[in-house]
Amino acid sequence: QICAGLKEHIAPQDFVGKQIVVVANLAPRQLRGQISQGMLLAATDAATGKVIFVTPSQPVVSGSSVR
Repeated sequence: QICAGLKEHIAPQDFVGKQIVVVANLAPRQLRGQISQGMLLAATDAATGKVIFVTPSQPVVSGSSVR
């Protein structure tokens, strides 16, 4: 489970079928009353303020390493 505070940027159903980059080797943290066990990687466009999710340029197997 990942708590990211992105509700105003993307709807949960918009993640379905998409690959994202997640850092999963973090210590679990209590966030917003839930345990968060990782971090979703994203950037904020400086010009528009839009949140852009880091995604692989080609499909990869779930659990692949990021280098």
